[in-house]
Amino acid sequence: MTTMRAAVLHAIGDLRVEDRPVPAPAPDEVLIRIAVCGVCGSDATEFGRWKVLAEPPVVLGHEFVGTVEAVGSEVADLSPGATVVCGAGVSCGDCAPCRAGRTNLCRTYRTLGFHRDGGLAGYVVAPAAIVYDVSDAGLTTDTLGLAQPMAIAVHAVRRSGLTAGQDAVVVGAGGIGAFIAFAAASTGARVLVLDRNDDRLDLALRLGAFAARNARTTDLTTAIEDAGLEPEVFFEVSGSSEGLAQVLGAARPGATLVPVGIQRGEPALPLGSFTLREFAIVGTVAHVFRDDIPEAVRLLGTRPDWSDVAGTVVPLEDVEAAALRPLLAGGSRQIKTLVDPWISSARSARHRAAGSASPSIARSTSTAEAGPPAA
Repeated sequence: MTTMRAAVLHAIGDLRVEDRPVPAPAPDEVLIRIAVCGVCGSDATEFGRWKVLAEPPVVLGHEFVGTVEAVGSEVADLSPGATVVCGAGVSCGDCAPCRAGRTNLCRTYRTLGFHRDGGLAGYVVAPAAIVYDVSDAGLTTDTLGLAQPMAIAVHAVRRSGLTAGQDAVVVGAGGIGAFIAFAAASTGARVLVLDRNDDRLDLALRLGAFAARNARTTDLTTAIEDAGLEPEVFFEVSGSSEGLAQVLGAARPGATLVPVGIQRGEPALPLGSFTLREFAIVGTVAHVFRDDIPEAVRLLGTRPDWSDVAGTVVPLEDVEAAALRPLLAGGSRQIKTLVDPWISSARSARHRAAGSASPSIARSTSTAEAGPPAA
């Protein structure tokens, strides 16, 4: 095959599914035949609102899994036929952050799907250094299509320092918030999730949250008191000023605040209060391939079915109508929409896990409720 179908972003609001040549791998790259590619809020923002990272024309898609089709002449540890997931973030390996193992902060960080062609296509080329062999994971490619967003969550939880026996709050249970709730609960912490959507709150409980509350009817401070928690860590994932304000109002002295959602505008931060209450603000961005992707794959294997997170897989031709526009409108019916470039009509996702069920975590009585706008 010499050509493939690809979803190419040409400008804001201008996405075209068109024929493109199948790329050839450079000596240090692999050619991957895409199985599925996830669509996230960042893709929707680049498509519909403003250009933050994308350098059009570019094939979107940075959450993909597939099969190695060919390898470059310098690639020794991957072979054709291997099932792989990709970290998508390309780092130089030489700058100070890279030498310190913080490759997500590389001075020349580039992302497949924004700066270079990504996975919303039949094939993609990726540096072998950010490709992880999951042939023996015992998971379907639909499940493995969730590895990259799970890695984002793993990184955020790792950055927070959350440990077993602690309490945590997740504000916003959308695309990343749901994964953070799962990753946080998997540490053995008790997690309170807040959102405005009851379906997402029910999902959060299935993902291991200790309690879930709806911000439309319960403020964060009251929700914490009702759940009997004393949170040490707050993940603000909604990106809303209301969510941040509630976190600042509810957090007790010594808490760690992790602003995951990108705030619109520049919120005023009460630095005097931060000092007097000895808050720690911890930033988190992307993931570290070496540390977070393997853990993300492991966590995916601890839950037998992810259909309530990603239940429907859509064809490439439907990516705008079925994935990007619903995300922009805030009306996506799935936490994660997967795209299969080889199908002509939507299909049900296929999930299975080789490991045990997710960790048993005690839960309070749910009223299926939670906080500010979902992220």
